[in-house]
Amino acid sequence: MRALIIDGYVDEPACLGVPPYMAPYPRYIAGAMIEKGIPEEDISYRTIDQLRAGKEKLNYDITVVVAGTTVPGKYLRATPISMGELRELSHLGGTKILGGPVRLGFGEEGGTSAKELELTGFLPAKQDIEAFVHDILDVPSDPASAGHRMRTTAEVARWGEKGAFIIKQHPDYPYVMCELETYRGCPRHSHCSFCTEPFYGKPDYREIRDVVNEVSALYQYGARYFRLGRQPDLFMYRAKKGVPDPEAIEELYRDIRNAAPELKVLHMDNANPVTLAQFPEESRRIAEIIVKYHTSGDVAALGMESADPEVIRANELKASPDEVFEAIKLLNDVGAARGESGLPELLPGINFVHGLKGETKKTFELNFEFMKKVLDSGLMVRRVNIRQVMTFAGTPMQGYEDLAAKHKELFLRYKEKMRNEIDMPMLRRVAPVGCAMKDVRTEI
Repeated sequence: MRALIIDGYVDEPACLGVPPYMAPYPRYIAGAMIEKGIPEEDISYRTIDQLRAGKEKLNYDITVVVAGTTVPGKYLRATPISMGELRELSHLGGTKILGGPVRLGFGEEGGTSAKELELTGFLPAKQDIEAFVHDILDVPSDPASAGHRMRTTAEVARWGEKGAFIIKQHPDYPYVMCELETYRGCPRHSHCSFCTEPFYGKPDYREIRDVVNEVSALYQYGARYFRLGRQPDLFMYRAKKGVPDPEAIEELYRDIRNAAPELKVLHMDNANPVTLAQFPEESRRIAEIIVKYHTSGDVAALGMESADPEVIRANELKASPDEVFEAIKLLNDVGAARGESGLPELLPGINFVHGLKGETKKTFELNFEFMKKVLDSGLMVRRVNIRQVMTFAGTPMQGYEDLAAKHKELFLRYKEKMRNEIDMPMLRRVAPVGCAMKDVRTEI
């Protein structure tokens, strides 16, 4: 049996799989195929950009398409799969499976509502695509009979190791950035109105040894670039009774370093600012541990989303402006010193989402004023991510997709103002004239 995995790219609140990043999904799928007896030489991997550029004739027994951008962004040199391309692929021969975050709906840009997929020709994975592929291979003569379920951490422990070989087929290899999962699911009792992470349920922590074994397997296949990015809040990994556990974080980082002694990059993503504000002692210790073991130029993305108290209340957002400011200060205290790469060790990134319930013209002013306060305080943020919400069925934002369009022109003016008056002076602070950055790889 010949199998093809097509990477249509994913971008979720707690997972990035757009080049140079490779999400865990294709690796897990490849591992599930290996476990079901398909040999490595019969498993191929292509990105959608590779298919666009080439004239390859696709003739496989099973084709698996991974896709879904639930928090779509602007990408330097990659474009996620389009609906037209999905329709074209649906006409291929053999068994065709479509899954990933696209199961929640298809959308291509913020400020719109994700649409339910209405495609014939594909078997849709209504829950975890890696589990669906695994189970289909139990009944290859009747794939439509396979059920839909969520995979277990024990399964992805096996599949992550067994599927590590697939990175060698990534067009960026050996510079591919391997996104690593520590856990998924939201630990909060109430959830941000727009977020899709709650669809994964409560936190499902992977064992430290399983993450490390996956890193070891990837390293043996030539991986040198890693990001602990597939989790909503790294500081809460293996938390005990809702309290961060610095010892677990240290064990994870130390063992990764031992498993991949000559890695080039070890970065992180996603930290809940409330965690840092409510548990400053534990969070400071975790930040110090990260700086001890990581590579510099690291970013802890803080999902502030809004500085407007009305928007925060209406959308069950995570943190107040004061709490976010405290989180920014803590990360600067620990991570502002320059590391070996020439960049600061560990800085916060700030995420804003527009088009949420309760948004008014005042919201844009409050967001700008907050960032101006950060700038004027002499603090640093590595980057500011500003986007408009994409709404999904089953979230509290369902039915409110018109809010983003209401302020579209104001949003564009505000975004330009933020770029010119906040981003540019902040970048000059982070990377001033004369700053020498080492081992830089340009994308464009």
